[in-house]
Amino acid sequence: MFKNRFLESLTKIHYSVPIIFWVPVILYFVRKAYLQGEMSGGLVATFFLLGLAFWTLAEYVLHRWVFHFEPKSAWGQRIHFIFHGVHHDYPKDRLRLVMPLSASIPMATIIYALFSLFFAEYTLSAFFSGFLTGYLIYDECHYAMHHANFKSGLFKKIKDHHMLHHYSDPEKGFGVSSYVWDLIFGSGFSRKSKKEL
Repeated sequence: MFKNRFLESLTKIHYSVPIIFWVPVILYFVRKAYLQGEMSGGLVATFFLLGLAFWTLAEYVLHRWVFHFEPKSAWGQRIHFIFHGVHHDYPKDRLRLVMPLSASIPMATIIYALFSLFFAEYTLSAFFSGFLTGYLIYDECHYAMHHANFKSGLFKKIKDHHMLHHYSDPEKGFGVSSYVWDLIFGSGFSRKSKKEL
């Protein structure tokens, strides 16, 4: 994607790196809410689950209306290619299936700042830990959808859904870790499409 080796290295990442980096961050926020914020375990769990649920909507919105927005300018098209187009051109590239820290850390910082406008400090810690967990599940699911061989069950259905997005119609099937929002917004695939896999 870049002629500069350093910039190119920032676009590639092993799927284990987000786990190694983000799990301690998630635990830090849970600990902060529970110990420093003196929130009850039930309250921490409630806001954690709300954050996790909110992630599923954020994943859908980002994928559908941000990553699939195609600008008309050459500069905009280049940015689009860097953020998402390259993945559609090279969907099996093992080092570009999870978001590199060079992108995920700034995005998480901006999102945390936005959330801080709506939540008190410790409530935000619990909510954001759930949101980050949702992101981590999404990232690892995305890698698995492209490289694991699921024979049956829920993950097979999710993988089929994502493969249809890549190989049948990129304007449908925007959910990656879940296709619930595709059902709600009517952007899923017909049963006929699913049978063709």
